[in-house]
Amino acid sequence: MKTLYKILKPNDVIGIIGGGQLGRMMAQSAKRMGFTVGILDPGENCPAAQVADWHIQAAYADAVALRELAEKSDVVTFEFENIDAAALQEVETLSSIPQGSEILTITQDRIKEKEFLQSAGVPIAQFAVVENAERLDAALSKIGYPSVLKTTRFGYDGKGQAVLKSEADKEEAMKLAADSICVLEAWVPFTKELSVMIVRNQRGEATVFPVSENIHVNNILHESIVPARVTPAVAEKANRAAHQIADALQLVGTLGIEMFLAADDTIFINELAPRPHNSGHYTIEAMNVSQFDAHIQAVAGLPMPTARQLSPAIMVNILGQHMDGTIALREEKADWSFHYYGKAESRTDRKMGHITILTDDQEATLKEIDNTRIWNGGTI
Repeated sequence: MKTLYKILKPNDVIGIIGGGQLGRMMAQSAKRMGFTVGILDPGENCPAAQVADWHIQAAYADAVALRELAEKSDVVTFEFENIDAAALQEVETLSSIPQGSEILTITQDRIKEKEFLQSAGVPIAQFAVVENAERLDAALSKIGYPSVLKTTRFGYDGKGQAVLKSEADKEEAMKLAADSICVLEAWVPFTKELSVMIVRNQRGEATVFPVSENIHVNNILHESIVPARVTPAVAEKANRAAHQIADALQLVGTLGIEMFLAADDTIFINELAPRPHNSGHYTIEAMNVSQFDAHIQAVAGLPMPTARQLSPAIMVNILGQHMDGTIALREEKADWSFHYYGKAESRTDRKMGHITILTDDQEATLKEIDNTRIWNGGTI
């Protein structure tokens, strides 16, 4: 259920479920617009709480804490999709949640997500549902090799997946299928991974950002290159699919749409993220409006701006193993924008921050990043 939109005034309260880096950057945008911000997150001194007005330290599924957040907020939004949809439905009876809970029921379950994408008429890879390990052979006879087995719920950054290139990979996939319901997807021989960020309000006005070209290392986003190095026809196709999906969802708020680009310039929709997305962080410096600003405007009931790119850009993630190198790098790269998320504990592969580089020469900047040797195993 989506509540009727209300237009927020300065000092009205936006409650955010989730206190990670996305919640932090949402809160920073909301504060700049004059709103009061509250956070619900179990972590003490979590990244978003550091910039918010108040923090309810409790589990996301804590009914008492959710009620408190709802009662203290004029609008409630969320920074990640792994929230119990039923719990969110309870919050909807107490406060306005413009994004609604329905979008979570779709995006939390790969089967429902794929069925939705089919009904929306956008291209996706062929897939089969694998209810248990015994059903894997039947699915493989339909989909074949190579393919990817994914758990239906709670997979991110490559977790909950098994790639099947041949019969030799089946044993590992069987273990995954034995533990949870899965989806077997045909492998898309992609040439590029792309994403589009679209933000829409309840009046159907939408802000769509340029197509991003994304490079992953060990299934974690490493770099985003914007605009993507694709033809105008591909960019138009990706934008059209984004609008098609957002309209079918009756989207309110932000949606990150991940896509594969095949050699013949066909695009396949991979998955949806119903919140700001890592590949959209470049928008803070490179656009006239960031994905976080647009998200706050959407949930606050305000008109949606037209996105204009101020400069080509490259965003590179800072993981735990990159912290020392990037801290030293600040002394050399005055024109690079360094963002750190305020996380107390640095761990390998944990997202600790990002860097955005405005550039008129993407290829030269990619080489410049590589030459630091921070992201390829070396040290500066």
